Amino acid sequence: MQYNNVTQIKLWILLIITEETDMIKLIVGVKGTGKTKQLIELVSQALNTTNGDVVCIEKGDKLRFDVNYRCRLVDTEAFGVADAASLYGFVAGILASNHDVTDVFIDSALKICQEDTAAFDEFLKKADGIAEKNDAKLVITASIPAENVTETMKQYI
Repeated sequence: MQYNNVTQIKLWILLIITEETDMIKLIVGVKGTGKTKQLIELVSQALNTTNGDVVCIEKGDKLRFDVNYRCRLVDTEAFGVADAASLYGFVAGILASNHDVTDVFIDSALKICQEDTAAFDEFLKKADGIAEKNDAKLVITASIPAENVTETMKQYI
């Protein structure tokens, strides 16, 4: 099948429109709904497709054996990250110190933020800005029932 120029342009525009442009993807659900498993799969996909560095931030070290060694796994507890402001500073520091980071994954982010949804909302807004500025994608999990998801969180789901 041969395409004329108009058809090729329409296909190109459709590709641009449907291409994922969100810098932050938020995965929410209650405990046991597979958020972390989905995050681990997305880490593997990123490692297979990116030419940059991949970082996974978690509370504790439960992902130590689940995440590929090529991903930089960072435990927030080891660095004293215990609220939304320090989590934002931590992510900003990672992006500032390594310009090759293309993907950042954060597991249990709401737990790191002490379950403070207002502070977590502020973190999401600020993180979106810094991710866009540094051309990095963030995938974040949060344990929260669907009925408790805020309007800010809905923007990133």
